[in-house]
Amino acid sequence: MERGRDILVDGYNVIKKNPMFQALEVKSLAEARNLLVRQLKHRYGQTTYRVVVVFDGNGAKEQVSHEDHVRIIFSRHGETADRVIARLAAEARAAGRIVEMYSDDVEVRDCVAEQGGTIHTTKHLTKQLNAAPRDVALRSQHRQAMRRMYGIDPMYKAEDEDGYDLSPRKGKKKQKPPHRYKNKR
Repeated sequence: MERGRDILVDGYNVIKKNPMFQALEVKSLAEARNLLVRQLKHRYGQTTYRVVVVFDGNGAKEQVSHEDHVRIIFSRHGETADRVIARLAAEARAAGRIVEMYSDDVEVRDCVAEQGGTIHTTKHLTKQLNAAPRDVALRSQHRQAMRRMYGIDPMYKAEDEDGYDLSPRKGKKKQKPPHRYKNKR
């Protein structure tokens, strides 16, 4: 039986590092946070993973809320999101859960790695959030391969393949039909 898995996300780190979130952040930081949470719900909603996104907060105590499958934490005043993530990673590992953490912050990455967690970059997360579902991606790859194999992909160039020529073999070139009308000069 597979152990449980916790996905820990350094929320503001993701927002600050990704151009899509940065553009939205300029208009509204709350909207950038909401978009991140929506994308996490969409990506992990059908899994059994515990998904936690942590933001720096300034309340008297830690604020925790849930949106469907995602737990949202705002750290208390004087405590960074990085510290909360490190604490959550330690708690998860003590409970025997697998930990995956997404942040570009070196300190929190080192801390989670020391706890035995797997660390990933924010770019890796946003790539996953924007990727097509696996079944759709596989169908697309299959269709592209078939188009290439049958020579109906206008963007495909056989010389781009590594040692394999999948283009259909061409026979004789068609000859131009004879002209019916002669030029009169």
